[in-house]
Amino acid sequence: MEKMVESLDIAHRAVDIAADQQAADIRLLDIKAFRAFAEYFVVLSAESARQMNTVLEEIEAGIGKLGAKAHHREGTAESGWVLLDYGDVLVHVFAPAQREYVNLEGLWGAARTLIQIQ
Repeated sequence: MEKMVESLDIAHRAVDIAADQQAADIRLLDIKAFRAFAEYFVVLSAESARQMNTVLEEIEAGIGKLGAKAHHREGTAESGWVLLDYGDVLVHVFAPAQREYVNLEGLWGAARTLIQIQ
């Protein structure tokens, strides 16, 4: 029987792992009010492609221990952005310059910030 994992548990685990891996400017955004496709965004920055790959591997492993698996992975560390899609939770890992360019937080400015770790 498959274990049901709450989306907020997945989001919190991603935040915790990102913080443990020294990611920068970690934010958990509640986008349920705009629920077209997800409930939460986890947005964070990694200073290098190497750090980004490490953060991604750790997030996938840690969330896997909860019994959840990413449905889809898009982007590459070399491109400066990777998305992990856990259904109702989307984890966005950016290089700082790419994050500034995309301005995801600005696009979703009305979303409620649940956690912010500098």
